[in-house]
Amino acid sequence: MKYIEVHVKTAMIVHGFDENNQEIIEHVKEDSYMKKLVSVTRIQSVSEQYLLVSSSHGRIMFWEYEEDYADIVEKLSRLDMMV
Repeated sequence: MKYIEVHVKTAMIVHGFDENNQEIIEHVKEDSYMKKLVSVTRIQSVSEQYLLVSSSHGRIMFWEYEEDYADIVEKLSRLDMMV
């Protein structure tokens, strides 16, 4: 398994969908970033603000990250995860 080290804080957790097919979103307000080793297989997408990652029980999470977008792309490229 391949991992990247990144400084993140949780912004949102999507818990699923309601009876009207609307996302059930929990907004999280964490004050500080935490250093994590993240399996690249959990990463669904990368934007300039968020890492979208899969989580347990079918949830997905939006993590804000402290690094620059280019830093994340470089880390993924070094692991040969970019096409």
